[in-house]
Amino acid sequence: MDIKQVQASSIKEGNYVVFDGIACIVKSIQKSKTGKHGSSKCRMEAISIIDSRKIIKIVPGSDNLEVPIIEKKSAQVLSVHGDIANIMDTETFETFDIKIPEDLKDNVVEGIQVVYWTILGEKIIKQVK
Repeated sequence: MDIKQVQASSIKEGNYVVFDGIACIVKSIQKSKTGKHGSSKCRMEAISIIDSRKIIKIVPGSDNLEVPIIEKKSAQVLSVHGDIANIMDTETFETFDIKIPEDLKDNVVEGIQVVYWTILGEKIIKQVK
């Protein structure tokens, strides 16, 4: 699992974070100022990259959050069976099955190139080349 630690107060909209073991993209963040007692707080709304679930967290600004390291790779689609595509990595020639996201179902066909991401050990198709 490739992750790094980043201070919560330095996270911005559009950054990726790990909440409850799920890789998410931050959609909005509100930062409160430090009060007389205590530290600043960050309220983050994030959407899961895998299943589009909304997660809201409030964390102290001084806390460290986990940020996933995302590997972006190219692959060729060998075959399509329902919502599963068998693809071959264009660098390592490794072949594996991967779920096709709803928004790309019509575009993923045999012989085309796709970009897939490896996040926290899971592989997902992100775009068609």
